[in-house]
Parts: sequence; structure tokens; C-alpha cells
Amino acid sequence: MKILYHHRTRSKDGQYVHIEEMIEALREQGHEVIIVAPPSAEKEAFGSDAGLVAWLKRHLPQWFYELMELAYSLVAYRRLDKAVKQHRPDCLYERYNLFLPAGIWIKRKYKLPMLLEINAPIFEERAKYDGLSLKRLARWSQGYAWRNADYVLPVTQVLADIVASYGVQRERIVVIPNGINEKRFAQAPDTEAAKATLGLQGKLVLGFTGFVREWHGLDKVIDLIANDPPESSRHLLVVGDGPARSALEQQAKELDISHRVTFTGIVGRDEVARYVAAFDIALQPAVVAYASPLKLFEYLALGKAIVGPAQPNLMEVLTDGHNAVLFNPDQAGDLPRAISHLCADADMRRVVGDNARLTISTKKLTWQANAQYAARLFDSLISRA
Repeated sequence: MKILYHHRTRSKDGQYVHIEEMIEALREQGHEVIIVAPPSAEKEAFGSDAGLVAWLKRHLPQWFYELMELAYSLVAYRRLDKAVKQHRPDCLYERYNLFLPAGIWIKRKYKLPMLLEINAPIFEERAKYDGLSLKRLARWSQGYAWRNADYVLPVTQVLADIVASYGVQRERIVVIPNGINEKRFAQAPDTEAAKATLGLQGKLVLGFTGFVREWHGLDKVIDLIANDPPESSRHLLVVGDGPARSALEQQAKELDISHRVTFTGIVGRDEVARYVAAFDIALQPAVVAYASPLKLFEYLALGKAIVGPAQPNLMEVLTDGHNAVLFNPDQAGDLPRAISHLCADADMRRVVGDNARLTISTKKLTWQANAQYAARLFDSLISRA
């Protein structure tokens, strides 16, 4: 099958991981994938922002920047049109973005079967966190794309319910969560070897990966460690960077536990596994209500005892006491309680970790499985056509 893959992502972060892994999985299964994307996306280093685009967003009037986003659809349309004429693809796979109707226009012009992958309700997300100036136009563009793709692929059922609220028929909504590339994690060292490499021998490592934000709640974990007796072996390992890092480092310094908190900074994708391997307990202290966090699947793949909030999107994958220990995010002190419960029970950590690893295979949470599912949907659309 010849698949035209379209996205508008320039930053090299978690969303780009999804893009690269899906493309690689589709190609490994024998499909030809033609990529139409911003020309500089491939050149960015992992962990970088969107460069010029990020600068424009910070410095231009909001309404003008949003019009530029919409205008980019004309550029994208021309590139897609050229790719269709040159390669004659069988179908179109697009990663959804706001103010981006170009894929729908191409689908309609060439009657291409189309899957639209949705990782977030970007209108609601930007309206809440960044602000939107052209709200009516933004909401229209989101609904237009969602309603006109053949199938939409939200990453959680919670997100699927949001998609359905825009009038998308349920039979055209297929939930496909994020996944894991098992090859990237197959050669990870065992826990003790990973700790030794990082100089954390004899420590009980509480670990977190990703972009560190204030709402992640890692300040509560630092407070927990600060209240430990001097002989405690608990150590917080944060694999990543972000706007909350400096405040957390200052908090640890003021509590005189800087020696018990380690920040690695940005780590390359191929290096993540050897850091996560050192975790005894993997922390997912907070997550937005509709997300399918990539770090969660890394924790599962490496068989880590996970602590996470008991909220619907995570409970599509996690079961309290089986493959995770869940806490009530609305109850103060419940995160430290859940962590302490696991810290005190090595047998439970082992059982929960073993079940976590099995979750990947039982629920087929791999990029390969996701690519196979997408190909089957394309086959059904092509045969119907």
C-alpha cells in the first residue's frame, strides 16, 4: 500500500516520537510512506522547539499568527497536491492540527481514503492554556476536519467522547492509544546495573520522565523525601527538563536534599530506556484528562511499578493493584500515600511491575500493532471504494 503521510509538526518532542514511530512501523510492514511536512522538521534535534515558528508565536499579535496558521494550509495543499500527482498514493494519513483543512481538501479532490489521528482537542487545549483570538474560526476548523475524515483515531476513549460531541458518528471513531517500540527497550539493562551506571547503587529510585511542568506535582515528591529519616534510601530521578526544573531544584536545595534529587536534562530517545531501567517506582503524578502519555508505555514496557492518578483516560490501560497503584488526584496527600505504600512493599512492586510488562502484549500497545490496525482500516475503505 502507498500511504501519503501528512503532518504540520516541527518541534522534536513527544508528538514527533509518535510520528516517527508510526511511519517506521508502516514501512517495516511493507508499505510505502510518502511524507509531506514542514521542510525543516527532519533537521531539528530531539528536544528542540519549533524554532522560527515558536519565535513568531511569541512575538506576533495572536490573531495574525492564527491567520498565518490557516494560510499555511494553502502551502500544505500545494505540497499535498504535488505529492499525489507524483506518487499516486492509495490513501492519506494525517496527524490532526488546528487551522489545517488542507488534508480534507486533498481527500475530497482525489477521493482518497483518509485516517485522521487525533492526539488532543487542540481548540479546547489552546483556548485554555495559550488563548485563542479567532475562536469561532478555530472551532470551525477543528469540527470541519473531524467530521470529514473517513475515520478519526483518538488516543483515548475520553478524547473519543470529545470528538463525538462535534457530531462525528461513533462508527467512524476508532480509539488507538499510543504505543511502544519494543526494539528500543529490548536491550535495556536490569535495574541494578542501570543504577550502578548512574551512581545510584543502594537507592530506592522514584523516577519520572518527560517535560517537567508545575502541574506534574513533583514538588510533593520532594516534600515526601525531605520528611524521610536520614538513613532513608529514597532518591528522585527526573529524566528530562522543563519550566518547573529550576523551582524544583531550589526546593530541594532549601530542604537540604539536593543530593537525593537528580535531574538529567534532555536525554536522547535511544538513551531513555537505560535511565528508566533504574527506576524502582515510575511516577505519572499528573496528566491531562484526555491524554495517552508516551511515558506510561515506556514504564509498562520496562516492567516498572507505576504510581498514577485514578482518572478515566489512564484507567483505560491501568488497573489499581494489578499493573499500577492509583491515587485520588482530588485528595490531598494521596500521591505521597501511594508512593509510600509501594516503597514499603517490595513484593507488591515486583507483582505490579510484572503485570505492567504483560500489559503491553495483552493490550497490543505497540506501534507495530497500531500500524497494522491503521492498514486494516485503509483496506476496508479501499475495498468499499
